[in-house]
Amino acid sequence: MAKPTLADFLKARVRTVRGWPKPGVNFRDVTTLFQDAEAFRVMVEAFALDCTQERIDLIAAVDARGFIIGGALAYQLHKPFVLVRKKGKLPHKTISADYALEYGTATVEIHADACKPGDRILIIDDLIATGGTLLAATQLFRQIGGEVVGVAGIIDLPELGGSAKLRAAGLNVHALCKFTETE
Repeated sequence: MAKPTLADFLKARVRTVRGWPKPGVNFRDVTTLFQDAEAFRVMVEAFALDCTQERIDLIAAVDARGFIIGGALAYQLHKPFVLVRKKGKLPHKTISADYALEYGTATVEIHADACKPGDRILIIDDLIATGGTLLAATQLFRQIGGEVVGVAGIIDLPELGGSAKLRAAGLNVHALCKFTETE
């Protein structure tokens, strides 16, 4: 019997909530991966290994589930950690970008001093759907002189086109597993 891949291991532990937050959406709930100590550990280790292929100066993570994996990854790599928050959640001077979600629109912000010019940044989120959130975050870091060298997600939903848009924007994309809409 073949040894299961990392993707198989993680997919078996992701909970799918059909029809949430609205009909027609298959929500991939990664909180089950955070509750599984082994799954959480191997996710952080897999992302850390990927980061050794590129010089990364800081880890940025998207509100809110991205914070969990991003914080652990920054700790593992001994790197600074930057938050990409929903509008109105950061206390200091911010810059913002609007973007489209799979099921609506939103705005993300970073502090205007979130990175130094030339910093090499990896942005991480729980999943890659339409790519809007990660593209908006990339735009913000580039606006203040950061070099976004890649984006990462636990899950890629390739049928929604986000990973293709991110690659077309010149970004390295790393996802630990993929789901089709019918899975």
